[in-house]
Amino acid sequence: MRSWWVGSLAAAVMIAMLFFAGSMRVRAENDGVNNHNDQAAATAADVRIDNFSFAPQTLTVAAGTTITWTNRDDIPHSVVSTDGVFKSKVRDTDEKFSYTFAKAGVYPYYCSIHPKMTGKVVVQ
Repeated sequence: MRSWWVGSLAAAVMIAMLFFAGSMRVRAENDGVNNHNDQAAATAADVRIDNFSFAPQTLTVAAGTTITWTNRDDIPHSVVSTDGVFKSKVRDTDEKFSYTFAKAGVYPYYCSIHPKMTGKVVVQ
């Protein structure tokens, strides 16, 4: 009877080791996928419009990045490039505006309704 117990325990340990080794391989493969997703995430950035300000006020990104501005304020705002490169319609609460920055440069912008609200995108 005791040898059956030892044999069953040995089999259970062997199964656990195989399962653990398999899960480690899947985890290592997933780490590579997550790194790829991190790179994809680097091509998008967010700016929050709240309390009559853009946050962050200055955002530095790589060329090809899409920035999305989301109005979290209770009143309408817009996002307008001082150089005429991009211009949103007036955005109500929770509405968004996105623009993809293809070229390196400095892109200052403001809210056309509240011109003292300013921000800047630096594209490298």
